[in-house]
Amino acid sequence: MEFLPGLMPTHDLTYDDVFMVPRRSEVTSRHGVDLASVDGTGTTIPLVVANMTAVAGRRMAETTARRGALTVLPQDIPVDVVADVIAWVKSRHLVHDTPIELDPTTTAGEALVLIHKRAHGAGVVVEDGRPVGIVTEHDLEGVDRFAQVRDVMFTDVVTLGEVHDPAEAYEQLSTQRRRVAPVVGADGRLVGIQTRKGAVRSSMYRPAVDAQGRLRVAAAVGINGDVAGKAQALLDADVDVLVIDTAHGHQQKMFDAVAAVRALDPQVPVVAGNIVSAEGTRELIEAGADIVKVGVGPGAMCTTRMMTAVGRPQFSAVLECAAAARELGGHVWADGGVRHPRDVALALAAGASNVMIGSWFAGTLESPGDLFTDADGRQYKESFGMASARAVRNRTAEDSPFDRARKGLFEEGISTARMYIDPARPSVEDVIDQIIAGVRSSCTYAGAATLEEFHEHALVGLQSTAGYAEGRPLHTSW
Repeated sequence: MEFLPGLMPTHDLTYDDVFMVPRRSEVTSRHGVDLASVDGTGTTIPLVVANMTAVAGRRMAETTARRGALTVLPQDIPVDVVADVIAWVKSRHLVHDTPIELDPTTTAGEALVLIHKRAHGAGVVVEDGRPVGIVTEHDLEGVDRFAQVRDVMFTDVVTLGEVHDPAEAYEQLSTQRRRVAPVVGADGRLVGIQTRKGAVRSSMYRPAVDAQGRLRVAAAVGINGDVAGKAQALLDADVDVLVIDTAHGHQQKMFDAVAAVRALDPQVPVVAGNIVSAEGTRELIEAGADIVKVGVGPGAMCTTRMMTAVGRPQFSAVLECAAAARELGGHVWADGGVRHPRDVALALAAGASNVMIGSWFAGTLESPGDLFTDADGRQYKESFGMASARAVRNRTAEDSPFDRARKGLFEEGISTARMYIDPARPSVEDVIDQIIAGVRSSCTYAGAATLEEFHEHALVGLQSTAGYAEGRPLHTSW
């Protein structure tokens, strides 16, 4: 990446401070761009779901891996639970989504709660393992909450075979005027569910899979306690990437943790962070990290900069740290501060191999939180920072009441925030579509067919606040 001639910055920059200039391009189609990362994590699109309790769970991990991204399970979850989630994710199908199975006697009220657990918005009514009906939220509107789904389900069910071509599946659903259909095996038993959008997406994305062809998933450990023991348990559970995570990654306990994990001889990438300097990047890589996580304070749930004055504008942090990592054969993830597809593109242009996203994905149907509705009828989920008092309470549940009270006094994150579901993009897949469309176009503007070429070719300039505002669309006339 290079800056426009004569515009070398004299101060640190955020994503809003910069823009990209188009260059001569031989890339004729955005679909001709390969967005696979070269950092060893196996992502086929450069997105990582942050290890936040309100964001990363089994549904998020399954869905994002199917589209080529990677989810990092939080460090606060007990190891045995994480192992169960890893096994569950790796047992999921690479093409079909996991169905919501309902018994015919399930009540309408129970079905309404379950249907929102997945973005396909349908429950499959099953008898003896075979689909006998489908019920959607629309079918349940105005229905007594104690009515049974067998009395309201749609029984004219169109099914798809377990092995099918995406184009053929889309054509069959379109011809039959169906948005969604159960997928059945040769014995007629339910094995998955397919939507029109899912069929299209399966032709556009490549799943992130391990050597056995199973969906990939990552998990985090902290720097306190038995780091090596927890890391080994995760490795035994077939985790694909280990993330050693703490707010201040440039400290001796982090170096000790990295050394302890590296001594296990893990055959998976080791990620460590967070830092924002070239010095921190070099020291973590020299300690044994393959990838360094960059970002202090840019996240939507983080109050670190306002509480401590510590942090750094994210674009400059990623740019400097990525350059330092490359000198040592390492890589960086840009963690936090992205609010638009352009920000993801700029992080990649600055040299990040993947971009980590938290709050943006919190307001999707796949995040672990319960779905609430406000007084205006808008749906939302609650999110919170991982250094907030709420997260500290969860993390210190086994401490004495006195120690919990002491730790609870130090808060660097928001404990409760409403992340509204976008009616136009309720699923994490919808958000991924939006991001990847922007990143692919950015690559074509830069004349890049790969992420490495994108970083090499990107030409960046500086802009004023007015320049940034000029680029924002107007939804009403002026």
